[in-house]
Amino acid sequence: MPKQGQESGADPGSAQRRDVRLAGLSAASDTGMDRFARLVSRLLRVPVAFVSLVEEDRQILPGLCGLPEPWAGSRALPLSHSLCRYVVASGQPLVVPDARADDRLRTNPAIADLGLIAYAGMPLTDADGLVLGSLCAIDHEPRTWGDGELADLKDLAAACSAELCLRILSAQSRSAQKVLETARAAAERAWSDAERLEQEAQAGMDHAELLLRASEELAQTSGLEDVRRRLRELFAGVGKPSYVGLLVADKDELHRVADPDIEHSVEREVLTLPVSAAFPSTRAMRERRAVFVPDREALVAGYSPEAVGFFDRMGFTTVLCLPLWGSRALLGVLAVCWAKRHEVGVTERATLTAASGYIAQAVERALYLDERISVARQLQEAMLTDLPVADHIEISALYEPAAVGDMIGGDWYDAYHLPPASPGGEPGALMVTVGDITGHDMHAATIMGQIRSMLRQATLDHPPYSPATALTALDTACSILPIEAGGTLVHARLDLADGGPDWTLTWSNAGHPPPLLLTPDGRVTLLEEHDILLHRDLGPSRRTEAQRGLPSGSTLLFYTDGLIERRGHDIDASLAQLVALLARHGDRPLPELLHRISKRLVAAAPGDDVVVLALRVP
Repeated sequence: MPKQGQESGADPGSAQRRDVRLAGLSAASDTGMDRFARLVSRLLRVPVAFVSLVEEDRQILPGLCGLPEPWAGSRALPLSHSLCRYVVASGQPLVVPDARADDRLRTNPAIADLGLIAYAGMPLTDADGLVLGSLCAIDHEPRTWGDGELADLKDLAAACSAELCLRILSAQSRSAQKVLETARAAAERAWSDAERLEQEAQAGMDHAELLLRASEELAQTSGLEDVRRRLRELFAGVGKPSYVGLLVADKDELHRVADPDIEHSVEREVLTLPVSAAFPSTRAMRERRAVFVPDREALVAGYSPEAVGFFDRMGFTTVLCLPLWGSRALLGVLAVCWAKRHEVGVTERATLTAASGYIAQAVERALYLDERISVARQLQEAMLTDLPVADHIEISALYEPAAVGDMIGGDWYDAYHLPPASPGGEPGALMVTVGDITGHDMHAATIMGQIRSMLRQATLDHPPYSPATALTALDTACSILPIEAGGTLVHARLDLADGGPDWTLTWSNAGHPPPLLLTPDGRVTLLEEHDILLHRDLGPSRRTEAQRGLPSGSTLLFYTDGLIERRGHDIDASLAQLVALLARHGDRPLPELLHRISKRLVAAAPGDDVVVLALRVP
């Protein structure tokens, strides 16, 4: 649900201005936003379309198509002429067949000045759901907006929102890089200070090396688990602590980041602590200072029986808890623990405190990256299609994301019914697509959303809905529009034969791994007919298509290359294994079949996204 504030008391106007600034948009032409406006005008067949972002006293139009002067030159409209402000205020689409008949809008000067009669606007949001503006379609005549038109406009708005999110996150990444460069400069200064401390340190304690390693290794971390892993290695020789714990703050709790490689059964007993708990770590959080517990007697005297029991089971005697300060807030606590009584001198405490500064920077960066990755995954998964309900055919899908957090890819599946042959009739043939856009980042996921929407539109605009014709139209559009699209896909149509129960499969393959067909006699056939892959530099290509009958009891399997292509494995051997699995388990319910395929072929930590789409003629 789009929202207008991030926290209680938040100023949505300030957040909007910040996001528009980060996206690099103003009252000037933007190539990417103009492209979305042209797509809206073309797909919905309207004379005027624009991308509008609402500011405090006006709305700016970084993307527009068909707007007359003087508005086209100024790229801005006064709020008195704005219908988009209603979208921003409500966070919901605004669909108006005739503004002159709408009580809210009949006096709006845009009717006379812009010729605005029919209007449809979809919200444009940032990664947190804050509505920044709208993607609008305008007609000079009264118009009843069709469900398909509104669905297309909604899809384009989602793609435009993803583009805005990508720009905002890229700007934030550049800002984070500046923070890291500042940290490295601070590390160099700290190294100079550490050399002086090293001369005063106790024999055998190389604290300067700790600071240097902290500044270098922790600057490269990619997530909280990675920070936790490097902490264990970082403190291996400094004062010989038996355990280094990392606890991250979340509202009124501390969450322990468990060691991803070493099983501490006791550690996992206390993964969450309320800040009010009588533990040394929570005291450091509450009082915002270092807390030192020299021995068990001090622990018993100052803390709860639960804390004493936990430290006894972990085998700790001496504990030093250091608050981790981020650029704006207290992020958590670092707990350095020794099995035997340990004297922490002035030099060692200063070194550990300095190291905790680098650890805090790494934690802050990890939290930012984890949040960014979460947003990216939500964007990608939001673009995956809900499977349609089909009376005469079964359909099931599997999507497995890559294990590496930032490997957000362009794998997707799509399935939808064509329009009925006659008004009020049964749904038409079933269209299915499985594809893989090249790349493993948010840009690939954004391009995937655009290509999926464009292919749907190309299909629906070209009756009698030939897969090859739709792919040819997509090739043409990609060669003209500034869309960096490259990858592979299979686009297919399934038609129920007159009188049933058999079906006919018609497909066009743009360089994608071959679909598999299991027939009732137990044979598995590779549908190997294919054309060249999808790439704008290859120019328009006349696509071909093939056809195959699907007798009752057949099972059809589409998939992306992440299922059979893994480092260190022969792709032909993996494909043969997939064929054998389909032959052996093809009679099982489709969700169970996909589970068995995933269990056997998808690695525990897959390096690429995996999509599998299965269909069966009952």
